[in-house]
Amino acid sequence: MSAGWLAIAGLGPGDAAQITPEVSDALSSASYVIGYVPYVARVAPRAGLTLHPSDNRVELDRAAQALTLTAQGRRVVVVSSGDPGVFAMAAAVFEAVEAGLPAWRDLDIRVLPGITAMLAASARAGAPLGHDFCAINLSDNLKPWTMIEKRLRLAAEADFAMAFYNPRSKARPEGFARVLAVLRAACGDDRPVLFAHAVSTPEEHLQIVPLGQARAEMADMRTMVIVGSSQTRTIQRSSGVFLYTPRSADVS
Repeated sequence: MSAGWLAIAGLGPGDAAQITPEVSDALSSASYVIGYVPYVARVAPRAGLTLHPSDNRVELDRAAQALTLTAQGRRVVVVSSGDPGVFAMAAAVFEAVEAGLPAWRDLDIRVLPGITAMLAASARAGAPLGHDFCAINLSDNLKPWTMIEKRLRLAAEADFAMAFYNPRSKARPEGFARVLAVLRAACGDDRPVLFAHAVSTPEEHLQIVPLGQARAEMADMRTMVIVGSSQTRTIQRSSGVFLYTPRSADVS
C-alpha cells in the first residue's frame, strides 16, 4: 500500500471561519492540493505545497490525477466548496477508483465533510429545513431535464421543503424559469422561497418572496434556493424575517 493519502475535503460556503479544523489539518499536511480554480485559490500557498487548479468540467481527470499522485506516495487534498459529498468531488473520485487501476482501491482515501451551501443558507434565514427536505441539483449537464422535472413534481407531491443547487447559469438561463413554472403548478403561489446569494461572503444577500413572486433572474450559480413546504412559516421582526419549518407536521 502507498504511504501517501488522499483527503477529499470541503472548504465550506466561503468564510474561512467555516472550514473545519479537520480540513485545516489536512491542508497543513498536504503536499498537493487539487481542485477547481476558485476553490484552490482559497488555499494559501506555502513552501512544500503544490497547487493544481483546473477547469470545472474535468472532474474525472482531476480525480485520476489525485489518485495517481497518492499512489506515488504523495499527500493529496482534493478540495470542493461546501461539502465534498454533496454534488461535488467525492463521488467523482470514487467513480475514478471504480473504473481505474485495481491498486487505487487500496489507497488511503478519506472524505472530510464541510458545511454545504443549503445548510449555510438555511442557518442564515432561520430553519427552513427543520422538517423533511430534499436537495436537487438543477444542472442538466449530467442528467436530462425530464429527470429534473419528475423529481421536482414528486418532491412537491411529497410536500418536502426543497433545496436547489446550481439554479441558473449563463449557459442555461431559461432552465430555472421552467423550474419555477413546474413548482407553481404543483404548489400554488404562496410557498416561501429563499434566495441566498454568496452566503458567508462579503457579497451575501438574502431575499424571501412568495413562490408567485419568484423570478428566474433572482438566482445565479452562487445562489442557493430553498422552497418551503406547505408547513414552512415566516416570523416577521423589525430587522427582517425568520423562515422556519416546524418539526412536526400538521396534517389536519
